[in-house]
Amino acid sequence: MPQPLTNNLFSGITTEIPQEISEVILKTSAFHLERIISAGQATPPGQWYDQETQEWVVLLTGAAALLFEGEDRVRIMHPGDYLLIPAHCRHRVEWTDPGQKTVWLALHFLDNAEKTQTIR
Repeated sequence: MPQPLTNNLFSGITTEIPQEISEVILKTSAFHLERIISAGQATPPGQWYDQETQEWVVLLTGAAALLFEGEDRVRIMHPGDYLLIPAHCRHRVEWTDPGQKTVWLALHFLDNAEKTQTIR
């Protein structure tokens, strides 16, 4: 009989993080879920993320600022803040908190032409 797998999103985080860490937690043919750990990192100048999938992301610890192409102001995120980034919505991370670990949980999935709803 299969056994449940237990872990903790905050376990195994190293003290020194010279570059952002991205770890896939769960992957199926429909989606993948990853933990991202930042410590002062940002997207390199002139680089934009342009993903094939939609991305729902929640900030668990730390702080960060995201910039979306065509917008003049960054969106500052704090623990508990989440957002849905549509596929091909160009964006970048302007900064993450250098004084503490910023831990994200990101769910990447394809839009199968179904209406996406956010429940408040």
